[in-house]
Amino acid sequence: MANTKLKHILESQQFDRSWIEKILFPEADQMRKMVSVAKIKPYLKDKSICLLFYEPSTRTRLSFQNAGLMLGARVAVTENAKEFSSAVKGESLKDTIRTVNALGFNAIVIRSDVEGGATEAASVSNIPIINAGDAAGQHPTQSLLDLYTIYRHFGKVDGLKIALVGDCKNSRTHRSLAYLLGKFKKITLFLVAPKEFQMRPDILDYLDRHKILYKQVPKLTDVAGNSDVVCLTRLQKERLNGQNIKFDGSGVRLTREILSQLPKNSIITHVLPRSNDFNELPEEFTNDRRIIIFKQVENGLFIRMALLKLILTP
Repeated sequence: MANTKLKHILESQQFDRSWIEKILFPEADQMRKMVSVAKIKPYLKDKSICLLFYEPSTRTRLSFQNAGLMLGARVAVTENAKEFSSAVKGESLKDTIRTVNALGFNAIVIRSDVEGGATEAASVSNIPIINAGDAAGQHPTQSLLDLYTIYRHFGKVDGLKIALVGDCKNSRTHRSLAYLLGKFKKITLFLVAPKEFQMRPDILDYLDRHKILYKQVPKLTDVAGNSDVVCLTRLQKERLNGQNIKFDGSGVRLTREILSQLPKNSIITHVLPRSNDFNELPEEFTNDRRIIIFKQVENGLFIRMALLKLILTP
């Protein structure tokens, strides 16, 4: 992919390592520099972007919105489109996408409430579709910013031991990041979750095909002392579909004991929001220097600025 133009951003599998390291990350670094000196070039001054969100969002929606505005684009936002668009009247996703195309927008950033929604949107769109999360499927721009955060901290990704912790089954961010990590060498993945919330077979098959060493464990204490990166996530209650599955977060919650076990140069990430009831990342630990959750947010702006520039300029 390194020598091809981006059309759509739909899934983490579409990116190869060379493109990530030689094109995307340097572009994000350039965006970082421009923002830091308040000299941002209006690369997208003649472009318009539609943010079409069928599920709630804070960071993804705001960072895409601000990324577009900073680069000079006009940005229209449809928040909670599941309830406040013609979807309520029964309009199909395909017809909504055709409508946005007809209105002259240059790109659509979509958060779908169904797995595969972004791919369905791309099937009828003449303009770029960017997947901003599709139910329990994927969230490729989040995984790219998470990878960028890891890369900037360690100066590498190869050889790291990374724990994906919590609701591995339903977390689109964990799933997308696992796909990306499969492109690097000598990675060790710890999949930390109780049996009912372990990673789905499609990801495990992918890791097997790419010869990524992984270990499934029920508790973070089993691997904390050997982890360079701990990626936390909340219980995805909205994906349980009424199933009465009990999971109080024990075993996958950050505690003082786990903090004492983690290596000094390790980092702890969380895509946010964190949950009060699951309490996987207690407020009291927020200022621990290894917790870089708001650095992730900042990196999300730069990655999304870079992606918009790459997809919307020659």
